[in-house]
Amino acid sequence: MSLDLGISGSDSSRHPPATAEAHRSVTPLESALWCAEQGWPVHPLAPGRKTPAANCGRCRDQPHSVQDCPCIPTGRWCHGFHSATTDPRRIRAWWAEQPRFGVGVACGPAGLVVIDVDAHPAPLPDPARLLPGIHIPASVSLGGLQHGFHSLALLAALRGQQDPSQDDTTLRVRTPSGGLHLWYTARPGHQWRCSTGSSAKRALAWQVDVRAHGGYIIAPGTTTAQGTYTVHGSVLRPAPLPGWLTAELERTGHRPSSAAPSPPTPVPSRARAAVMAARGGRDAAERTLATVLRAVAECAAVPEGSGFSEKLNRAAFTAGGLVGAGRMVLADAESALVTAATQARPGQERRSLQIIRSGMSAGSRRPLDPGVPA
Repeated sequence: MSLDLGISGSDSSRHPPATAEAHRSVTPLESALWCAEQGWPVHPLAPGRKTPAANCGRCRDQPHSVQDCPCIPTGRWCHGFHSATTDPRRIRAWWAEQPRFGVGVACGPAGLVVIDVDAHPAPLPDPARLLPGIHIPASVSLGGLQHGFHSLALLAALRGQQDPSQDDTTLRVRTPSGGLHLWYTARPGHQWRCSTGSSAKRALAWQVDVRAHGGYIIAPGTTTAQGTYTVHGSVLRPAPLPGWLTAELERTGHRPSSAAPSPPTPVPSRARAAVMAARGGRDAAERTLATVLRAVAECAAVPEGSGFSEKLNRAAFTAGGLVGAGRMVLADAESALVTAATQARPGQERRSLQIIRSGMSAGSRRPLDPGVPA
């Protein structure tokens, strides 16, 4: 099937992303440039993976804020979606260095809200977790409900609306795992928050994630070890976020940035207990470590694109500095980090431990005065 985007010229970089119906796939560079032309800032993903390309050695070994990083102004892709750009020269340079990079789109700067529908085989949760905040009448049969497509369809039916997965007016992208990304544009000035459909605190529906401000989405045409993200249907532009979904996002805590700020995410109780056990540095050291652990804990609300590795590395570097200064006990500080990382990213314990030990080793060589913020 040939898709006419009204694009003229012979520059092959301006082809649209691959579609399930198309015979020709596109290169990652073509996909990145096409996204940039839509005004969507892009950043590289590690080849064959869904995670951002690795930071440079300096950014890994010497944690610092994005604002203080010298790499991004000089054209590096450090810090994941924070480095995203629409500059075609920078994009060409990135993919010339590694043609196998995947393509991530920074949702916030792009003004996008993407509803990420999963189809993972999993036991059905308690009915109260299917559609948070909505009472499901006993007359509604839940037989056969198996995944996010079903829970989203149930939400739409209860609201008397069309099932969003059937919305052929907006860009829809099939995922290699059988899920679907529904791309919408946010109202100007609104910055919706990300969530995961398994969260007990903020969720739209079971197995339905929200990618928005502070996160990224994988661009169509990107190939991972599991397969390729392909456009479903012929529509290649996101439609405005439907009014009823806007209301549902507000109801479920995905508040725009103009709303009153939510309270900070607390450090998980087990991690907090581990921090209290590491009392070599008393209150100042505990507060310092608790601050960076909180940033790690907040990643639990965003399954991808939250900068988890970077935040964990920064926390480990800080903990190493406190240990190096004799303000905390090594085993207790590491325990606090492992606990926070496990709660934020269950199933990634081995990788998290590598980050923790590397960061603590680097931090121990730069002892930290607990009276100075990390």
